[in-house]
This record gives sequence, C-alpha cells and structure tokens, in this order.
Amino acid sequence: DHTAGIKAMAASRKYFLSLFGRNFRHVLYQSRNPHLMRPNMRLLSDKIIDSSDSEPPIPVYKSPQNEPVDRKRARLLYQSRKRGMLENGLLLSTFADKHLDGLNDNQLDQYDKLINEPSNDWEIYYWMTDKKPTPTEYDNPVMELLKIHAKNENMEERIRQPDLQAK
Repeated sequence: DHTAGIKAMAASRKYFLSLFGRNFRHVLYQSRNPHLMRPNMRLLSDKIIDSSDSEPPIPVYKSPQNEPVDRKRARLLYQSRKRGMLENGLLLSTFADKHLDGLNDNQLDQYDKLINEPSNDWEIYYWMTDKKPTPTEYDNPVMELLKIHAKNENMEERIRQPDLQAK
C-alpha cells in the first residue's frame, strides 16, 4: 500500500513535469515543499503577454542646454562607452575615441541626438551596420561617419574599448 502511494506520487510528478517543460525545477520545488503549494498563474497561462503593453513609457530625451563644448564631449564620450550592449559599446567608444574631438558643434548635436533619442540600442546598431534603413531624422553626416567606422575597412582591432586619455 505504501509503495503504491509512492508510485502514484512519482506518476503525478512525471505528469506535472510533462505539463510544465522548462519550468520543471520550479514545479518540483513546490511539490516537495507543501507550504509553497499555491498555483502559479503564469505557469498555468497560455496567454502571450505583449511586453510593450506592460512597460512604462520612456521619457523623451532632452539634451542639456547651454552645455560647454568640453563638457558635452566628455558626456558623449561617457555615453558612447556605457551602452546597453557590447556591440554598441565597442563601436561607439572606438568612434568617439577617433572622431569626437574633431566634430563641430552641429555634429556634436547630431551625435548626441543619435545616441540618446532612440529608445532601443539595437536600432542604432542596425542603422550603423546597414541592416535597417536609417530614419530621416538620424540620416546625417555623423551617421555616415558611423557607418564607415562600422565597416572597419582598415581591419582595426576592436575587441575592447580604447583606454581613456588624460586631458
């Protein structure tokens, strides 16, 4: 009688595991801890949740007004290095190291808008690498420089961000 109960428990665990696939550790943990036995509605739901509906809105970027040029360059250098993804961190930091000091005020504003306005870093990456067409508001001389830089026709090594230079 005791072994029949154990077999029934094992069969029910097996059934649970077949239902929940990748979440089997969670289900197994709950089945071993009776005080945690509460239904997990996310596990039981087959509804696909659209994350764009549940995410908070991203505020519109406003560039600092009356910012001194040296401070703007320093901020843009920092923002070029601290991205949400490695690919852009490498591309933008090497671009900033190579070109930032030579950009005029208008080009600095274009670069500022380009790296700070889009809410998705992947979009910037796709535009730089010509995987997606660049929207007209970002299609400017600085974007052309970025595209040339991303092609890396000189085969420069870009496996790490350049060292910061003391100024």
